[in-house]
Amino acid sequence: MTGGRVDWLPEGKRAALCFSIDDVHPGMGNQEHNAVGELNQGCLGHLRWLLDRHPHLRATLFTTADWREISPVPTKRLLARIPYLRERLYLTPILPIGTMRLSNHPEFVQFLKQLPRVEIGLHGLHHVQRGPRIPIEFQKLSAAECTRTLQEMIAIFAETGLEYSPLLNPPGWEITESLTNAMIETGIKSVASARDLRTPISSAAIANMSGLKGVSLIYPELICGGQLLHLTSNFQATSPVDRAVAIIKNGGLLAIKAHAMKTVSGHTALDGLDELYRNYLDLVFTRLEDMYGDSIWWTSMGEITSRCMNGSNQMVLKAGTRS
Repeated sequence: MTGGRVDWLPEGKRAALCFSIDDVHPGMGNQEHNAVGELNQGCLGHLRWLLDRHPHLRATLFTTADWREISPVPTKRLLARIPYLRERLYLTPILPIGTMRLSNHPEFVQFLKQLPRVEIGLHGLHHVQRGPRIPIEFQKLSAAECTRTLQEMIAIFAETGLEYSPLLNPPGWEITESLTNAMIETGIKSVASARDLRTPISSAAIANMSGLKGVSLIYPELICGGQLLHLTSNFQATSPVDRAVAIIKNGGLLAIKAHAMKTVSGHTALDGLDELYRNYLDLVFTRLEDMYGDSIWWTSMGEITSRCMNGSNQMVLKAGTRS
């Protein structure tokens, strides 16, 4: 599945930084419905604070079209112990179809549209599947099923008029050949599957943690015969500042990851964007600004995709169109 390195840095830039947030949907905050004022106080409020503090910072919000997940871990624990049967059933309650459909929440969509220096990435249709690995939406789907799912996801974005970058972060990081084939068919240009927070930084380091294995840890890389660009997430709240500095020193892409929700149904995301993580990122950004100034390309996953795959500065596709 892997391919090769690609010329991706603009002239005069030694390295790059991008920031992305997963699990963006209208019900963020452990509630079925969030008022816009509440969004300003939660994850997206922390994001806005960072954007105000760091004028070069940009962000990619990986957004789910019709979020149905209530718990990321099984709550039907007895059923989860029964082989075969557990793979065929939902092991936690899920929201009815349409509850969190983006087109049913115009105020939330409008809130996303007015955020400065923010792009939207694709993060699945429902963010659930049957079986114990609840968020891994595409794991068991055939290529045809993946294509239908992606098409329905894109159709929901079209309903809202919400622009998006042609990039996918598959829920749970998992990527399959069926999914890559479907992405190519539906016009998606890049994927952020691998996440590795442990492998030491070097120019030859490869990802070996979550999602896709064997791709570059710090450089954008062409996969699937050059038809998709892969970007690895390599830094989060638990990572030391020295890891960020090492990526920049090696001329890499410092791809910082956060999740929109800190605690859900008793499960705590170590990279949930709360005030503590926000303040830590402020420290990291300030240190890099002081050390490297304008030599860092503060960019987004969508802009990197456009530079590498389209050869233009057109960052986003209008929902419902194909490249």
